Amino acid sequence: MHELVSVDLNINNEKPSELENNYDVTTGGTSLLSIIPLAIKSSYFNLPHLTSMTEKADFNIPACQFSLMFRGGYAPGPPTPPVYSRALETALRTELFDTGNYSVLQRPNQRVNAKVSLTLLTVNELNIKDQILSISGYLTVDWTDDRLSWSNTSATSQDYTSINFLFSTEVYVWTPALIIENSIDDISIISDTKIPMRIRSDGRIAWSPAGIYKVACESDITYYPLDSQTCTIKVSTWGYTQAEINLILDATEPVDLGFYSENGEWDLLSAIAYKSSDRSRGGQSFSSLSFAISLRRRPLFHALNTIFPVVLMAFLIPMVYKLPSDSGEKMGYCLTVLLAYAVYLTLISDNIPSTSMNVCYLSIYLGLTLAFSTLSVNIVIFILSAHFQGEKEVPNWIKKFSRKFRCHKLIGSDKNKVAPSIDDEKKDSNILVENAQIEDYSETEKLTYREFSEILDKFFFIIYMVAISLTTLIFLIILLVHYSSI
Repeated sequence: MHELVSVDLNINNEKPSELENNYDVTTGGTSLLSIIPLAIKSSYFNLPHLTSMTEKADFNIPACQFSLMFRGGYAPGPPTPPVYSRALETALRTELFDTGNYSVLQRPNQRVNAKVSLTLLTVNELNIKDQILSISGYLTVDWTDDRLSWSNTSATSQDYTSINFLFSTEVYVWTPALIIENSIDDISIISDTKIPMRIRSDGRIAWSPAGIYKVACESDITYYPLDSQTCTIKVSTWGYTQAEINLILDATEPVDLGFYSENGEWDLLSAIAYKSSDRSRGGQSFSSLSFAISLRRRPLFHALNTIFPVVLMAFLIPMVYKLPSDSGEKMGYCLTVLLAYAVYLTLISDNIPSTSMNVCYLSIYLGLTLAFSTLSVNIVIFILSAHFQGEKEVPNWIKKFSRKFRCHKLIGSDKNKVAPSIDDEKKDSNILVENAQIEDYSETEKLTYREFSEILDKFFFIIYMVAISLTTLIFLIILLVHYSSI
C-alpha cells in the first residue's frame, strides 16, 4: 500500500506547461514543483500521476498555494529554508529571548573567553604636566553565547538559517563587565545601551563600545621638548574573577590603526597589546589586558619657540663684557638678560610635571645659564667699581693676578715685530731679547684700576663664551642623539 505524501506548492499565475521547468519536486524522474514562499492556502489535490498536469490545456493557474498529495513511492526533495522576513526574525527573537527564558544576568558558561581588541581613532591630547593621555577609539569584545544560537535547526522550532545576524543591545544580552583600570575621568563599567551588538547564528557576539578614554600616563621628561612617551591603557574585568571571565587578545589584529587620524603635536610610533599579569583585588584574581601606545613629540614647534630662543639668549650673556663701562648700560643689560632667563625658566616649569623621578635636561641647561647670568651680575658690579676708580694704581696682588694675561697679550703683539731668524743661534738671541722686554715691562708698567677693568672685561668675555658654547653644544648633542635613536 502506498503512503500518502503531501507537498506544499506555491503557484503564481503560471501555465501548466511551465510548472515542469520552474519546480524541482521529482516523481519517477520527472522534474516538477519547487517550494517557494507561501501566499494563499488552498485545499489538497490528490494527484496519482503528477505528469498529467502538463498534458492539460495551456491556461493560467491563478496565484495560490497547493498542498499536493500523491500516492506511490514518490517523495519530495529537501525543503528550502524560508527566506528572511520581519515575521521570521520576530519569531526567532521570541523563541530565543522569551520562550527560552534567557537571563541577561547569567553568563553563558562557567568560564567565558572574551577576545578583546582596540581600534585607535586618534590621540586627542597628551598632557605631560598633568600626565594624562586622551584618546578616541573603541574596544571590540567577542565572545560566544550558545543560548543565542540558531544554526542547528533541530534545536529550534523551525528553520531560521536564512537569518544570518541578529542585532541587540546590552539591555537584553549578557555582556562581560569591563573597566579601564587606569582611567582618571570615570572609573566605571564600560556601558552604552545605545550601541548595538551583532549576534551570529552560531552564537558568537561582537560588541564595540566606543568612547573617549582618559588614562593616567607617567611621563618621562628627561629629553623634553624632543621627548617620547609610552602610555598604557589597562582593561580589566570587574566583578567576575579570572576563573569566570578570561580576557584574551584578538590574535589577528589586537590593535587596529586602519582608521587612525594623525595628531598635530605627537607622532604615533607604535601601538601594541599584551596580556598583563592578573590583578588581585580583595583576595581575588581578575583578568587584565594592556594596550601600550608610544608617541614622539613633533620637534618643529618647540625647536622654534623653546630651544632656539633659549640658545640665542644664552649668547647674550658674554656680550655684556663687550659693552663699554662708560655707556651706563652695562648693569641694566646684564639684569635684563637675567630676568629674561628667569621668565623662560618659569614658562618651562609650567609645562613639565612637578616630579623628582627624572630631571629635564632643558631645566638643567636653563639652570646653568641662569647661574652664569647671576654670576655675571656680580662680576659686572666688580668691573664697574674698578672702572670708576679712574687712574688710581692697583695694589701689587692685583698686578700679579693680571701679569700673566698682560704678558700673553704683549707676546702676541710683539711677535709680529721680531724679524724672522735665519739660523738657530739668531732665534735664541731673539727669545732672550723678548723675555727681557717682558720683565722690564711688567716691573715698570703702571696698572690703573681703569685698565684693570678692561682686562677683566676681556678675560671674562673669553671665559663666558667658551663655557656657554660648550654647555649649549653638549645640551643639543644629547637631545639630537636621543631623538634620532627613537
